Amino acid sequence: MEERKGRRLLLFPLPLQGHINPMLELANILHLKGFSITIIHTHFNSLNPSTYPHFTFHSIPDGLSESEAATKDLVLLLSLLNAKCIEPFRECLVRLLSDASEEPVACLISDVIHFFTESVADSLKIPRIVLRTGGASSFAVFAAFSLLREKGYLPLQESRLEEPVIEFPPIKVKDLPLINRCITEEYSKLVSGLSNGAKASCGVIFNTFEDLEEHALARINQELPNIPVFPIGPFHKFYPTSSSSDLFSIDHSCISWLDTQAPKSVVYVSFGSIAAMKEAEFSEIAWGLANSNQPFLWVVRPGLVQASEPFPSGFLETLNGRGHIVKWAPQKEVLAHPAIGAFWTHNGWNSTLESVCEGVPMICMPCFTDQMVNARFASDGWKVGLQLENGMERGEIERTIRKLVVEKEGEEIRERALKLKEKANLCFKQGGSSYQSLDGLVKHILSLESVVFQSQSH
Repeated sequence: MEERKGRRLLLFPLPLQGHINPMLELANILHLKGFSITIIHTHFNSLNPSTYPHFTFHSIPDGLSESEAATKDLVLLLSLLNAKCIEPFRECLVRLLSDASEEPVACLISDVIHFFTESVADSLKIPRIVLRTGGASSFAVFAAFSLLREKGYLPLQESRLEEPVIEFPPIKVKDLPLINRCITEEYSKLVSGLSNGAKASCGVIFNTFEDLEEHALARINQELPNIPVFPIGPFHKFYPTSSSSDLFSIDHSCISWLDTQAPKSVVYVSFGSIAAMKEAEFSEIAWGLANSNQPFLWVVRPGLVQASEPFPSGFLETLNGRGHIVKWAPQKEVLAHPAIGAFWTHNGWNSTLESVCEGVPMICMPCFTDQMVNARFASDGWKVGLQLENGMERGEIERTIRKLVVEKEGEEIRERALKLKEKANLCFKQGGSSYQSLDGLVKHILSLESVVFQSQSH
């Protein structure tokens, strides 16, 4: 292992499952490159240090009350974290910087949605690089919100939902990354914080690769002419790890069940760690899966549906072993399994990228924000999926599953998905775009160090 003296990085993930995973994957990659890693994390969704014995962990209070921590309002939660973590984070940073027994800090890598870290890092003269855990395409749209307002796309008008956003093909107006198709003042603040936070940083890291999001990355480079951009994904392919940062308990029984299924026959269904749905929608999904006659693996985590007995009457009895239901699955392992024929997803970025990396065609059912952009690219941009656009009706679900897994159209989609998988596999090999970008990131961090050491030695 390379000498680690004077190569310490502080990483601060946003405490949501889809943000924690890529930040810790990035930490593993940078540790492999010779940096020592300190992870700062909140009490909310606290991390388990024993899973990563090669990192140092520091927990900070986040000031969330019990009701605030339990809120289902994502915008409120992110706003509260940005307001309440400022002082605890500052105190933690001051302690870490003043500890003479530790090597100097090269830089802070913060989730871009933790935009309060900008003023704290500036006041302590620590360079701050941001990690965008979502895709580059959705980031480019977020960064263009003022342009989208000028052009009249925002706020959304019901009559224009199907129109293309000509500045951002293949996106339609209805795909713009909002929650419940509206822009509140709090949401506007978050979007501008994300965009301005990147502009004020010393660099932006993306968990993506050139061949997947070439146009969006070119646009971001134009928008941020003085900020280096590092697309070094897919992180999980760079550093396959057995460590888990899952906030839910994983049920591995699904792997032995998959072992008994025919190749490319199983529909894997998972809507991520946050999405919730009404009982009626859940019922249509259940019967759509049952009626498709395809075997399926379905993740029904606690909180996905608000009902004491979520499954419709008679549903479980009709399955005859054709369906396997778990509360949480080892997703990367599942998607890599030869039995998987399609992934029905909410199109969170991690899920979308993991599906691309395994060449698994997608059934796209986005719920909010960047998921709509990701789903549109999967279905109409890269053409590796089908989007459920006509509502959650069991007949439509059944037809879409059969189209993707059994019919000719599905074969063509699978071929495109496998070609994209090949590109994903090449980008992090020596000479590949992500390999070179990572090289650039390491050099960039080392160039920041000399500035930091001077300020920390005074």
